[in-house]
Amino acid sequence: MTESEVRRLLRQMKEWDSQTAFGKFYDLTYDRLFRIAYYYVKREEWSQEIVLDVFLKLWEQRNTLPEVRNIEDYCFVLTKNASLNYLEKEMRRHTSTGNELPEPSECSCSPEDELISEELFAQYVKALDRLPERCREVFIRIREEKQSYAQVAEALGISTKTVDAQLQKATGRLKEMIMHIEID
Repeated sequence: MTESEVRRLLRQMKEWDSQTAFGKFYDLTYDRLFRIAYYYVKREEWSQEIVLDVFLKLWEQRNTLPEVRNIEDYCFVLTKNASLNYLEKEMRRHTSTGNELPEPSECSCSPEDELISEELFAQYVKALDRLPERCREVFIRIREEKQSYAQVAEALGISTKTVDAQLQKATGRLKEMIMHIEID
């Protein structure tokens, strides 16, 4: 979907309180926002809850969304902040009940390194979303969900050679897109 189509959906949400337009916007962006939330909280059920909260906030803000210059970045920041707030809330809740959450691994990263890491992750998510659907699905199942070629082939009803070809295509396109982003 193009930027102009997204803008059209945002205008429909604002002008007509269109739940249909919101549903299309939801379908377009849910997977991306879920991956962002999961990157931060590392729990599927928390990620789902966070993303639903973000969509609730987006619906409540539907009158101002058409004025947002970059809706992709806006949604990324909303999801990132909601994820960090959720983690903080869970830490407080578990600390007050005596159930300690495991401490995050100590990172000797500087704030600059953490910012660069987050920016690279945001670029990765954007590039992943620009892949053709089959390439993206194969890539996510193998690289993020750690499924085997055989599992992916069976689930998608394709051969393992097709899985390999789709993974190679996805990897090549991601490298291309990320290299192009670095040059800009």
